[in-house]
Amino acid sequence: MNAVAVQEARQCDDHVRCAQGGRAGHRRAVAAFLARRDELAAGQGVPAAVAHSPGASRQWVSEALAQSARTVAARGREAGEAWLRRVRRATLGAVWGAVLALLLVQALTAIGSGWTGARTAGLVAALLLAVPLTWAAHAHRARGGVLAPLVGEDNRLSTSRAVAAAWLLFAVYAVLFLVVRLITGADRTGLAISHGAGLLTLFALTSAVAVATRRIVWVRVVGQRLQKVRADRPRGADLFCDDDGRACLTDLAYVLVSAAALVLGAVRLGREPDRLPGLPWSLVLLVAVAAAGYLAAKCGEGGRPVVLSVVRSREAGDLDAPIRTGDDIEIRGAGFVPAGANGPDPLTRLVVRIGSVHAHVPLVPVPGGFANPTDATLTVPLPVDVEPGRVEVWVVTASGMETNRVTIDVVD
Repeated sequence: MNAVAVQEARQCDDHVRCAQGGRAGHRRAVAAFLARRDELAAGQGVPAAVAHSPGASRQWVSEALAQSARTVAARGREAGEAWLRRVRRATLGAVWGAVLALLLVQALTAIGSGWTGARTAGLVAALLLAVPLTWAAHAHRARGGVLAPLVGEDNRLSTSRAVAAAWLLFAVYAVLFLVVRLITGADRTGLAISHGAGLLTLFALTSAVAVATRRIVWVRVVGQRLQKVRADRPRGADLFCDDDGRACLTDLAYVLVSAAALVLGAVRLGREPDRLPGLPWSLVLLVAVAAAGYLAAKCGEGGRPVVLSVVRSREAGDLDAPIRTGDDIEIRGAGFVPAGANGPDPLTRLVVRIGSVHAHVPLVPVPGGFANPTDATLTVPLPVDVEPGRVEVWVVTASGMETNRVTIDVVD
């Protein structure tokens, strides 16, 4: 047994060192990429052999940035996997920290009034709930411990799953609490449907929202009406933000209203420990309204990328002319850079199909970002392999989704 314990401790230390090394490696890779991008944006570091040709220098800069971006992505994936292993300990600490906090609160409130059976039932119910959570965290230690069921297919924390899980834990705790109270001789009418109708409705509602959200997202992705790009790792901000990290009103409202209802339910359970917490129907309706807004936002978010037009890219002083092989073409539209694809590695995965030729969109750095590609415009050189005549052009985004096709005329 001692040998097993020593081995597990060594594995734990290895995971901690891997997590720290992964974070440090990712930070170094990001810093190196940003420095390289700003250096190339200032026109420095370009070899003299290609500096004389704007097209060759742009291609060289794009390839150098793409290689650096792949390094950043690899380090990001390593850091994300290490973070998931490390966060298991944090989730276990949160579970048992909550049990300890409950014990301290009960001990402080027992001063003067004495220890009661309800306090014992609350502590026992917390222990009965913490044990399976600890086992689940150990079983999913490589996927974030207790957080594993809350992580969606895009490697982000799911708002709907988090809210449903919160109500599940509260409902299980309330039932365990009343079971212990019944064992100690409390009133047997505490589990009547008249007392727990509000709690049952909210648990069913949030669970249905979680299932419906997963189905809606899957159907929209498969139907090419929503673009999803996988994240490096889950973040707490995912509960309140969209895939781009911007605050989302419907997500925030759903979480805050549900949290307020949970707090009220906990207070009701503490004030009336002999029955399920009675939640008012007005509060149930408020959560339902927030859930409806959340689902409506899921049905309407995103969209399919679209190409509106393709024109010849004209520089200052250049004469007007038709599109010829070797010219730059500018593709105008929307949705070329989906939410969550603003990082350097997803930008390198943008491809323009010109007939049978795959043209990767070159990265054009500017201080603090990229001038190309953008969400509304892409500029690519017309490859020499494109035959003159009528040619179809379309875009394949980082999510793998294709746009509509636009026909252009290429002349000799």
